[in-house]
Amino acid sequence: MSAESLPGTQGFENFLQAIRPRLKRLVFSYRIPPEDAEDVLQQALLALLYQWDRVQDPEAWMFGTLKRHCLMYWRKHRRQLYSAVDTTILEFLSQPVEPPQERADLLSDLRSALGRIPLRCRSLLEMRFQLGYETAEIARRLGYRHSSIGKITTRCLAALSREIVTVREPEATADRL
Repeated sequence: MSAESLPGTQGFENFLQAIRPRLKRLVFSYRIPPEDAEDVLQQALLALLYQWDRVQDPEAWMFGTLKRHCLMYWRKHRRQLYSAVDTTILEFLSQPVEPPQERADLLSDLRSALGRIPLRCRSLLEMRFQLGYETAEIARRLGYRHSSIGKITTRCLAALSREIVTVREPEATADRL
């Protein structure tokens, strides 16, 4: 089906009616929550409308674009989670904790978790949060591009978060016993 065979608004509506069930299945297969699925689908449809004259196979283009939007949806949510963990950990560590033993225990757990993540992640997190280096300085020292530091930091925080959770889970299990 080519763009030339779908003239005007009526052609687009017919096209949309024909592929709508498959679009819904695709969004469902990515487990997008129903309250967000419509937004993801509309973003992909708007992208198709903007590109309509240049698209040779609208159906294939639409499915590829929708898949990409579904992946971007989950990436965005993961980044929000990691940013929340990042902010929460930093705020928690910056506040005075009573008694001092609790802070020492928390720092010990954090050091232990840091010791189990890859060295490059450990170095990056140390430079950023402990030593206060700017992004450009971190990139230069570790040999990364300046533009990729945000993504790498997110991955390192995810690794640290996983380590913290695995340390805390056995303690929570032992408390229940």
